[in-house]
Amino acid sequence: MFTEAQLYSPVTKGADGDVTVHLSDEHPGVNDPVYRARRNAIAALALGYRPGGPTPVIDYTGEEQEVWRIVSAELARKRERYACAEVIEAAGRLDLPSDHIPELDEVSAKLVPLTGFRYAPAAGLVPLRQFFGSFADRIFHSTQYIRHHSAPLYTPEPDAVHEILGHANQLASPRFAAIYAEVGAAVARITGEKALKFLADVFWFSMEFGVVRERGEVRCYGAGLLSSFGEIEEFRQAELRPLNIREMGTAVYDITHYQPILYCAESISEIEDVVGGFFSTMTDDTVAELIGVQSA
Repeated sequence: MFTEAQLYSPVTKGADGDVTVHLSDEHPGVNDPVYRARRNAIAALALGYRPGGPTPVIDYTGEEQEVWRIVSAELARKRERYACAEVIEAAGRLDLPSDHIPELDEVSAKLVPLTGFRYAPAAGLVPLRQFFGSFADRIFHSTQYIRHHSAPLYTPEPDAVHEILGHANQLASPRFAAIYAEVGAAVARITGEKALKFLADVFWFSMEFGVVRERGEVRCYGAGLLSSFGEIEEFRQAELRPLNIREMGTAVYDITHYQPILYCAESISEIEDVVGGFFSTMTDDTVAELIGVQSA
């Protein structure tokens, strides 16, 4: 089941206007007052953003830049080894910097000429309808904070590493960007929460944790795998199943552990046909029919 609250640390704004990011007790930075103040400040900038206005610029610290350099180098090596050719080629065209954390406008400037997608800031969790619906306008909502320096290769929540090194490298592919756009169009057609959750779960098992057979190997294209130092080496140990929209949209899973079951496509064309095809035609009624088959 897709549980929004588990993905991001909750962000609240008090009556006095102070913004607070509520880290879990297991978060590497929970006992670091400097890190916590930093997270609050970055979240406040995102909450102050208004569409059409200037995108917040984060003056990243030397410590944060070093985290990016470490993770960027490690993930680049793993991407070459484990990612599918479509992602590797897209990442090459996008050419994200490895020596510094790119500001969101810098990511957009590189991405727009390739697929038309641009980045907008998010303090943390963005409601599903807004997050997925914005894909229709080729907008991707992204956090700007960086994981704690004590664990540069681990994060319990999506950070700029995931949003940029995972999703932007995927969005630089016109073929994958077209699927994102179909997701956005689907959100405009559906009204029910069950259909929205179904859409989110199919997205989870495809654009976040999708794998594909290529040159006799199983390779990844999902942003969650592309941005996870640990899971990108372990995904081949998962139980691999063929693409099945009903199963993907109704699976029960735990986002806090490596995914034990993944859905493997036989080609990028199959991803476009099966996953993209579903998003391009999904309605509340088609989801109701799929759920009905599942429960019969």
